Amino acid sequence: MHTAEQQVSDQRLLKGARARATIARHAADVASVEGLTGLSLGRLATDLGVSKSGVATLFGTKENLQLAAVESARQVFIDHVVRPALSEPKGIARLRAFIGHWFAYIDEPVLPGGCFRVAGLSEFDSRPGPVRDALAADRSDWFALLEKEIRRAQQEGYAGVHDAHALAFQLDALVSAANTAARLGDESAVSTARTLVDALIGANA
Repeated sequence: MHTAEQQVSDQRLLKGARARATIARHAADVASVEGLTGLSLGRLATDLGVSKSGVATLFGTKENLQLAAVESARQVFIDHVVRPALSEPKGIARLRAFIGHWFAYIDEPVLPGGCFRVAGLSEFDSRPGPVRDALAADRSDWFALLEKEIRRAQQEGYAGVHDAHALAFQLDALVSAANTAARLGDESAVSTARTLVDALIGANA
């Protein structure tokens, strides 16, 4: 049985975890628009009405804050793109669902700056370090997920699927380009990219 001291300690840990999650989520929102390099402990403290020292206690450094933003944005992507597609049958149906949910995710952005991965990778692709490594690992995980469903489609005999990595690369490139174009005000970007994706893997039933 927990002692009173243990219960107080547990409550503090829980409160700290909740505060950390709230700050990391806001950091992801800000970074999706202004970039990860634009994050600062003071800026987030001001935005959220908390003390800078409190934010510093939770994260310590700007780099740790950036890493937390990357992880928070990754979770948002999983919740809105990956998890909803898992109810679809494995193979081509699930692959189409992944891409369909990704289009919806950028067409009506969950994060104010659109797809965090697209923005983050372009910002850090030439900046060695832990933040770049985290972004690269997230991209690798996404490609692995796409390629797994592509290979399942191949096993099903789906004629429109050939090289798994090449197709994953094409799909990622099309949706990423649509995200960038949509942020620049191209109202036809998502519909154009959808048409091109349909030509690659067929339309959803």
